[in-house]
Amino acid sequence: MTVASELSRYASTDGDLAYRDTGAGDLVVLLHPGYVDHRVFDAQTPALVAAGYRVIAADIRGHGWSANASEPFRWADDLAGLLQHLDAGPAVLVGVSMGGAAASDTAIEYPELVRAIVLSGATTSDFQYSDPRVREFVTESARLLHSGDVEAWLKVFLRAVAGPNRTIDDIDPAILERLAEMALHTLAKHTPGERNWHVPMADTWPRVPRIDVPVLTVNGALDAPDLIADAERFARTVPDGRAVLVEGTSHHPNMERPEEFNKLLLDFLGTL
Repeated sequence: MTVASELSRYASTDGDLAYRDTGAGDLVVLLHPGYVDHRVFDAQTPALVAAGYRVIAADIRGHGWSANASEPFRWADDLAGLLQHLDAGPAVLVGVSMGGAAASDTAIEYPELVRAIVLSGATTSDFQYSDPRVREFVTESARLLHSGDVEAWLKVFLRAVAGPNRTIDDIDPAILERLAEMALHTLAKHTPGERNWHVPMADTWPRVPRIDVPVLTVNGALDAPDLIADAERFARTVPDGRAVLVEGTSHHPNMERPEEFNKLLLDFLGTL
C-alpha cells in the first residue's frame, strides 16, 4: 500500500511503531479507535496542518502498520516513548474510543508530556461498560475474534459503528467501507485466539482530578448512554473540563460530521 511509504517508524523496545508526521507548529497527536488506524483522521490532519499545527497520527501497537506486541505493554508507555524519541511535546492528545483511553492514560501517567486532551467516545482504559447493548457487543466481538470468524465479526463491528439507536443503513456507506478496510488490515496482522498483551491501567479515576490540563470531551449524541455519561463525568471531575455532543452521530463523530468536529477541535486549540 502507498500509505506505508508515507509513514515514519519509531524503534520501540518491542518492534517498530508507525506514525504519520506532517505540518509544523504546536504539536497535536491523533490516536485512533480500536481495530483501525491513523487514517480515521484523514479529515482532521489537513485541517490541523492548514491551521498551523504539527500533527502526528500514530498507529497504536498491534494496529495499522505498527508492530504487534510480544510482551506486556501499556498505551501510555508507547506514546510517551514516541514523544520522548521525537523530543516533542508537551502535546495536545486527541483520541477517539480506544485512542481516547490512551490519551487520558498518558495524561495521568506522563503529565509533563501533555498540554491538553480531547476525548471522543472514551475516558480511561479501565472503563466498565454498563449498557447491556455495549456489553453484548464487547462479548460477541471477543468470541468471534477468538473463533476466527472475521466475516461475522465485521458485521458486528459495523453495527456497533451505528450505535444503539440506528442501523448501518443510517451510516454513509463510504464511512463503513473505510472502517471495514482498516479493520481487516489490522486483523490480518493477528491470529485467532492470540494473547492480548495490553495491560490496562487500573484505579485511574482517583487520579483523574489531578489531570491539570484543559480537557474537552466530544461525543456523538446517538452513542451509548453510558459512554456519554462517562465523558460528562470525566469533564466534571478534572479541574478544567468541558463536554459537548455532536448531534446525529454516534461513536465516530470525527468521520460522520468532520466539519463540525474540526471546528470544535480548532476552537478548543485556539483557547490554549
